[in-house]
Amino acid sequence: MLPVTGAWTLPFTAYLLLLTNRVIYQRVKNKQWIGSQLKSDKDNTGNFDTPDPLFLDSRCHMNFLENVPYAFILTAVAELNGGNRTYLNYAMAILLAIRIGHVELGLRGKDTLGPGRPVGIFGTQALLGALAVYGTYLVKGHWGY
Repeated sequence: MLPVTGAWTLPFTAYLLLLTNRVIYQRVKNKQWIGSQLKSDKDNTGNFDTPDPLFLDSRCHMNFLENVPYAFILTAVAELNGGNRTYLNYAMAILLAIRIGHVELGLRGKDTLGPGRPVGIFGTQALLGALAVYGTYLVKGHWGY
């Protein structure tokens, strides 16, 4: 019923597990079981030259979780309303690439400001907007057009 959405669950989940395990690694390594910063780095807030590793990994994880589920919802809505599977597959492939780029070439880049960061931010927003417009277009008959 939702082959495109279903097909993309594995690669997105695999990357989510990587992001989750980075947070777990920082917590175990530093014995920091709660909070979003390492105790030793709390007075280092705002220093972008040496970002707190737990905070950085937590933000990478949270940024992914803030955007990807909504993209899955929009893709599923479009797919259920007869959306072109090729277009939807391209959209999900692009989303995965820009989300990975946002983290690996952006947040984890030099000074957390690598080129993947703006591509990830603006690319994700553009893709979410495009999926919403496409989903609305697919049900235009409901609006009387």
